[in-house]
Amino acid sequence: MPKTMFDKIWEAHEVAGERSGLMYVDLHLVHEVTSPQAFDGLRLAGRKVRRPDRTLATADHNTPTDGTPVAARIKDELSRVQVETLERNCDEFGIPVYSLGSDRQGIVHVIGPELGVTQPGMTIVCGDSHTSTHGAFGALAFGIGTSEVEHVLATQCMVQHKARSMRILYTGELGFGVSAKDLILGTLGRLGVGGMTGHVVEYSGAPISALSMEGRMTVCNMTIEGGGRAGMIAPDETTFEWFTAAERPGAPTGAELERAADAWSALPTDEGAFFDHEVTIDAGAISPQVRRPRGDRAGAALHGTRAGHADRGDRPRPRLHRLLHQLPDRRPARRCRGGRGAQGGLLGQRDGRAGLPAGAQTGRTGGSRQGLPRCRLRLACRRLFDVPGHEPRHPPAGRALRLDLQPQLRGTPGPRRAYPPRLPPDGRRRGDRGAFRRHPGLVMSDQPS
Repeated sequence: MPKTMFDKIWEAHEVAGERSGLMYVDLHLVHEVTSPQAFDGLRLAGRKVRRPDRTLATADHNTPTDGTPVAARIKDELSRVQVETLERNCDEFGIPVYSLGSDRQGIVHVIGPELGVTQPGMTIVCGDSHTSTHGAFGALAFGIGTSEVEHVLATQCMVQHKARSMRILYTGELGFGVSAKDLILGTLGRLGVGGMTGHVVEYSGAPISALSMEGRMTVCNMTIEGGGRAGMIAPDETTFEWFTAAERPGAPTGAELERAADAWSALPTDEGAFFDHEVTIDAGAISPQVRRPRGDRAGAALHGTRAGHADRGDRPRPRLHRLLHQLPDRRPARRCRGGRGAQGGLLGQRDGRAGLPAGAQTGRTGGSRQGLPRCRLRLACRRLFDVPGHEPRHPPAGRALRLDLQPQLRGTPGPRRAYPPRLPPDGRRRGDRGAFRRHPGLVMSDQPS
């Protein structure tokens, strides 16, 4: 019987027979936010970590971007306590940890692929919703809660009911200037934020095969934004080259890599396999997207107009104009040579798109410390970015759970709203509804003054 890639990985890791609901975990990634209660639960129960060799910890959510060398020197008290607690817990339970000061410290979803510990056919869990990033390598990866973190630490297994399967097949070719993020934003715009709910999604088609591993990680990372349980892409030659293109301590080498590649080649979905839900999308119809600050759709095309204008007889207004008005503190930077950052994959293309600077206090950040020196040298030499204060910084704080240590710029200081004020239906700000809206009316008189 033909099987999907999801079925093959699930059956290979199912414990105690079919439909037991108990699944073995190959790799457990831990960070400082969702692990303290789990370690306390182990202490209260007198348990140890079942497989410290299958567990890897890093500090990434509450780490400042200013190059603080050790946890004890973090200025924010809550962040300092959380990082120090992670270091103590890992030292007590014998778990390898890459904290501040380590050359391997970085975003938890970046260091796994970077070190080569994320491999095709594995089951990977982490106390973070965007763990689906690892699915770009043909792994089954999803986020778990704190109680499940404790269960995995104690047993290296977890109770998990099998999700439904879904395949998104892309046809055609990506247009000029369309990146992996545009592809997934356009997909989410079509399916909606609940279009993938309860499914393990497999992305396939020529446009997916043409993406780099970084682009595939972007697509799988945003599966969670559509309600998906996990995102997956079948391993191919691009995946295999990832493990040989650079030194990766956790990756197999030599004859071991050849044997692993033979096993990985059997993972792709068989012809005629059944999916609970299938969607076909024309990649050529997707244009560059802009992220919506709110609403039930993930993105808006730069060339689009707001629906309903023709029915109301209003003058159409470009979506980009409206979106930029919703973010008063964000403005397009000077046009640069495809400025998307060192990890964006568009450095060599001149598509004329202006980037959005992150602000003077945040700057550009990489996914891990390993990329900092190379990134800084290349960007400085090529002068790709020319925004004051937009210098490379250390791996960021609070990217996944939004635990930002510095306030997000959104207007003048004072009470902040989670979202900008609601705009009128026609998309026009109230201050633009009259020529003298903010000025006293002019009184014309025939009497001489």
